[in-house]
Amino acid sequence: MFVMITEAHLVEMIKVVKAEAKQRKFKQSLEIFITFKDIDVKKGFALNEVIQIPKTGSPATVCVMATGDMSVKAKAANADAVIGTEELDKLGANKRASRKFINKYDFFLADTKIMPVVGKVLGQLLGPRGKMPVPVPYDAPIESFLQRFRSSIKIRVRGSLSLACKFGDETMDDADLAANALAILSAVEKKLPNGERNIKKIMIKTTMGKPTKQVQEVKKKKYA
Repeated sequence: MFVMITEAHLVEMIKVVKAEAKQRKFKQSLEIFITFKDIDVKKGFALNEVIQIPKTGSPATVCVMATGDMSVKAKAANADAVIGTEELDKLGANKRASRKFINKYDFFLADTKIMPVVGKVLGQLLGPRGKMPVPVPYDAPIESFLQRFRSSIKIRVRGSLSLACKFGDETMDDADLAANALAILSAVEKKLPNGERNIKKIMIKTTMGKPTKQVQEVKKKKYA
């Protein structure tokens, strides 16, 4: 039987993962794995959510597709990339370059005026990857959109009873990591048919490490 995990439990799990992690030559991410139960995936169960997390170690990368005033404001707000219709047309003529470009960014935002062009040129590549741009109205504050998505992650589940996503890295404070993990859990619960009763197991791991055991077992150990 699954026992709902609190933020304190998550801190303990993160301590276990960090204590057992081997030194690597790169900064490892922390990943959370959630297994579901009592859900019929044949009935079209799917999750496709953007979740804003409270603590950001490495901000998500955001590309803005816009022209005119929005393009100028996006550049001033230090968007990771800003492209217009001319660049979109070039990408549309080179699928290999398009795939490489799409894989570089976590999120895409697009001026509503050029969304039809985006859909025509890159829709077939963006759609299956769950990266279709979020439409931004012409007079909307692009700075606020950028701030929101830089501190967000995306989860996608389709036809599966499990999900995995990164929620920080090993250099972050345990409490900050736990707050991020809890935000993800809370958002996922709200989208499940029966909330936490549809969660079977939760595990945490580093990029190259082994996942934690059930929280009941983790609670028996004490890590400084």
